[in-house]
Amino acid sequence: MPVPPVVSFQDPLPEAESYRPDAAKVLAGDPVQRVANVFSSADGRFNCGVWSGEPGTWRVSFSENEFCRLLEGVVVVTADDGPARTFRAGDAFVMPAGFEGTWEVVERATKLYAVYE
Repeated sequence: MPVPPVVSFQDPLPEAESYRPDAAKVLAGDPVQRVANVFSSADGRFNCGVWSGEPGTWRVSFSENEFCRLLEGVVVVTADDGPARTFRAGDAFVMPAGFEGTWEVVERATKLYAVYE
């Protein structure tokens, strides 16, 4: 099986898809989001790309592990059973599988993501 070529985030990105969280999960604002998936593994379990979101708050439940590197903006992640964590441009963090709580975009945010499910 041939090895796929190296993927560079400096190359033109694929067209971003726009979406909103399920309306029942939105707690505040109109958190329109966009995602441009840059790479998917052959088995579909590993994906990475660029995500952006507008201000708002919604409930989240992670079935996957996700590494995030915030490029711009401010987000606050609050676990149902733990403290709020604030992340700003330049910060990196991991959202572990099983995390449940809220995700708030305080200022329009953009992140690089790497997800393993």
